[in-house]
Amino acid sequence: MKTIHHLVLAAAALSASAQAADNVVRLGNLKFAHYGAVSYIKEIAPKCGIKVEENMFAKGPDVMQAILSGDLDVGATASEAAISGRANGAPIYIVAGFAKGGARLVARPDGGIKSVKDLKGKKVGVTRGGIHEVLLYAQLAKHGLSWSDSAGKDVHVIYLAFADLNQALLGKNLDAIMQSEPQSSQAINKGFGMEVMKPYDTPIGEPVRTLVMSEKFYKENRATAAKFMNCFVQATKLFIDNKAAGEKYVRETMFKNQITKDDFEDAIANSPYTYDISIEHIQTTTDVMAKTGTGKMRVPPVAKDWVKTDLLEQAKKSLSVQ
Repeated sequence: MKTIHHLVLAAAALSASAQAADNVVRLGNLKFAHYGAVSYIKEIAPKCGIKVEENMFAKGPDVMQAILSGDLDVGATASEAAISGRANGAPIYIVAGFAKGGARLVARPDGGIKSVKDLKGKKVGVTRGGIHEVLLYAQLAKHGLSWSDSAGKDVHVIYLAFADLNQALLGKNLDAIMQSEPQSSQAINKGFGMEVMKPYDTPIGEPVRTLVMSEKFYKENRATAAKFMNCFVQATKLFIDNKAAGEKYVRETMFKNQITKDDFEDAIANSPYTYDISIEHIQTTTDVMAKTGTGKMRVPPVAKDWVKTDLLEQAKKSLSVQ
């Protein structure tokens, strides 16, 4: 009897352990102002009946690699990284959008760059593998400029991490940068950068940042996935409705007071939070990537096959969010 009792207890413990593991969501995120609501999910996760383990990455393709290796269930990234990831075999679905915009072409104030056409003969910095690279190339193509990562074309493109672009502009090693937020706002507010444009007049429009989920998590852990999406909608609604709460969390918790109130406000004005994503937007972005040769796509994915917003719609409906 004692042996049976121990077996029952052991089985119950295993079941509880498996259930607890099922309720853990491994989230990959990036350190940008407009990724703040996604980061906040972990703070309210216990109320949603889950635990969220957040891992920060330097850029979107790194998030894709972590999903490919099975280390993440959900990732926040720009659409370009999601699209190129899917094109090259990453088993992911786009399940929501979480921010729009978030890009700015910033030039040195003394460089005489007033428009995209003025980039001819200049050095322009961008982070490889992000939506900013796609937007830069779309702008250059629109204005008939050629580009290369070596000299010889109209524009000399230099690839640097987001964190290094501002320093290179400040040090006058670059003439302009296609930068994210809040870094572009910081460059402008500190006086070593000036806005040339917000690059939203290509077919892509305002790029939407994407929340992606592994196919395995989406299909096999539906209950936990649904709880996570409910938490995502709650966090996003809070940041949209209560700007002070969003600012406090991003400035104090994410950036440890390294960005000012003006930096935050300017950044979010250029990258507002959202919930939504459309098949059409992802397909257009994919088409522009194919046309400009970004993303190194083995086979450009068809958006309708992997944009799955059913969990988002359920969560919004349950919380009466439009």
